[in-house]
Amino acid sequence: MAEIPIAWFLTLSAVLFVLGVAGFLFRRNIITVFMSIELMLNAVNLSFVAFSYQLKQVDGNLFAFFVMVVAAAEAAVGLAIILTVFKNRSTLNIDEVETMKN
Repeated sequence: MAEIPIAWFLTLSAVLFVLGVAGFLFRRNIITVFMSIELMLNAVNLSFVAFSYQLKQVDGNLFAFFVMVVAAAEAAVGLAIILTVFKNRSTLNIDEVETMKN
């Protein structure tokens, strides 16, 4: 069974990260921006795991685990904030929710 070159994993990671950055910069929906941030975190995790496998060390897997823990906490807090903003403002458009003031 042939090994997949690490360059393929890093290319996929770079493409996912660029898509996440593009979604973060160009989309106006809070949910889409939130998903773009999660996509960027997963792209970094893919890089960590690919390097960890290539170097045969566990450090990359540990970093990926910690990033997943932080992403889970961010998802819980972020979704709570998004639900509160939608409840108070009745919109998820970033342009209309620029400030936290009434």
